Amino acid sequence: MVVEVLHYMADAQRRYTLHAVVVMPNHVHVLLSPRVPLPQLTRALKGYSAKRANQILALTGNPFWQEESYDHLVRNVAEGERIRRYIEQNPVRAGLVREASEYRWSSAGWPTRRSAPLFSNLVIKLSY
Repeated sequence: MVVEVLHYMADAQRRYTLHAVVVMPNHVHVLLSPRVPLPQLTRALKGYSAKRANQILALTGNPFWQEESYDHLVRNVAEGERIRRYIEQNPVRAGLVREASEYRWSSAGWPTRRSAPLFSNLVIKLSY
């Protein structure tokens, strides 16, 4: 569901360009280029996904995401590629899979490799 929300907000709502993502059991890493102010983007992403998750889990009214998130300005393409590799290798480091492409909830496993190429513009990495 979180991966679906990330794609929906990138593709249908065009709030950002999605470069890499991994949804882990207890956290999410996202590498993206925002097209709207970051606080607005974070609020929308957390709000929409929390509402859907709480409906699925029958926990409506309970907090889903932690209050804080971490953002980082990516200064160049090389740094962006390093962060993309870090994000996509997260399930391997956690011992969930042997190869990053085996992990279903990661951009490394997208059959069409839908992640956008990195450019030298500003890119933000969010972890929440």
